Amino acid sequence: MCSTCGCNQPSDAVTITLIGEEQTTREQQGFSLDMQGDDPQPTRHFHPGHGRRHAAHHHHHLHGHTHGHHHHLHSHDDHDHGHDHHHGKTVVELEQDILQKNNLLAERNRGFFEARNVLALNLVSSPGSGKTSLLERTLAALKGELECFVIEGDQQTSNDANRIAATGAPVVQINTGKGCHLDSDMVNQAVKKLRPSESSLLFIENVGNLVCPSLFDLGEGARVVIISVTEGDDKPIKYPDMFFSSDLCIINKIDLLPYVQFDMEKAKDYARRVNHHLEFIELSATSGQGMEQWLDWLKRKRGEMNA
Repeated sequence: MCSTCGCNQPSDAVTITLIGEEQTTREQQGFSLDMQGDDPQPTRHFHPGHGRRHAAHHHHHLHGHTHGHHHHLHSHDDHDHGHDHHHGKTVVELEQDILQKNNLLAERNRGFFEARNVLALNLVSSPGSGKTSLLERTLAALKGELECFVIEGDQQTSNDANRIAATGAPVVQINTGKGCHLDSDMVNQAVKKLRPSESSLLFIENVGNLVCPSLFDLGEGARVVIISVTEGDDKPIKYPDMFFSSDLCIINKIDLLPYVQFDMEKAKDYARRVNHHLEFIELSATSGQGMEQWLDWLKRKRGEMNA
């Protein structure tokens, strides 16, 4: 369960499908979110835009102990000699536990990508920004030049994955059920089915949502947030966490600028207030305007891994 948004489903509600093969579930594959080891670790956050990882330090010292098979965390402020537990802290503790496990597996994913020289990009946006259209055009432009693989995240259907498969790129569909974001466990299992080759590009199209995906490190090498001119120029200050944790902001659908009220410089200014390291690319996935700048960025990031 994500305590930020309340999404909740059993693990077998998440399906991971290599397009062209029979669908399997995470339960059938025999894996869960449980990680190795019982000792709690500090919550770690990865901010690709700053190229660093850090541990979050809490004002209360957390103490862990085990009840049966369930790990329980509580602060000394909430712990008396009778082990009286305050239910008001349950959501906070659950969120922390989920993020700890997610970040541990994200590091494993990152290690795998680095070992195979795979550039993994986490594409995030709100619904309707044009992520899939941009990805289709990108795959067509890179065909024969760079080997590309795709993980598609949606709550339901394989519609977008089928569109990607039509480009010839290998693709795995993750359906999250009621979940509003991908996590590192889902990506880990999708990668096992996808088997990206060495020195390739891996595009991870996250579920359309500018809130919860910002909390979940997938092990990506960079995070790309995509907005469109039809959404309004104040998105960066409405959803600051996503823009803070991103490396690149793509502003899509610029072919529609004459028909909408969107101030390009204001949008960039708002984003820079949140993250002054953020890069920008203006383009139209429909007309192709600005696509060369995006393709050059991909090749530069790909080249940096070989430097």
